[in-house]
Amino acid sequence: MSILDARKSKPLEGGASFSLANRASRALWQVAWATLAAWTPPPLFGWRTALLRLFGAQIHPTARVYGKTRVWYPPNLIMDAHALLGPGVNCYNQAPITIGAKAVVSQGAHLCAGTHDINDPNFQLIAKPIAIGAQAWVAAEAFVGPGVSIGEGAVLGARGVAFRDIEPWAVYAGNPAKKLKDRPRF
Repeated sequence: MSILDARKSKPLEGGASFSLANRASRALWQVAWATLAAWTPPPLFGWRTALLRLFGAQIHPTARVYGKTRVWYPPNLIMDAHALLGPGVNCYNQAPITIGAKAVVSQGAHLCAGTHDINDPNFQLIAKPIAIGAQAWVAAEAFVGPGVSIGEGAVLGARGVAFRDIEPWAVYAGNPAKKLKDRPRF
């Protein structure tokens, strides 16, 4: 499946947004990450990716995840070759988040794959996948909202806020993110 496929919204049916089994597995994950990975030094990428794989993430062996990264639910994380989640990234992946080959998500960025139905009195969760294309860069402290695709080779500048798709090989910045210019293809 291409990282830009399957972008339909998925509202979750009434009651609790997640099953008891899902909540228990996330609690176990948080304890495992805190005790086995969050404190580890940067060179231990292999250990952290192995732990993420053990909990269901699909991560290429050359992908890198820093210890201070927060992954909400490993089975919803897909990372291609040489992809990077920097320190302090919040990967809030209620829906799948896919990060393409050689894509970088810099320190403090926030990837948020969920929103709420404001027309529902219970504000029911709506999960929407995020796709970050190959060779793209989500710069420091940027925010990528639910259902957004960052095109191949695109750049979302520092503290940029993307609630709409970002064109391939283009540079965006600001809140809301606006296209500044095209980027050379590599």
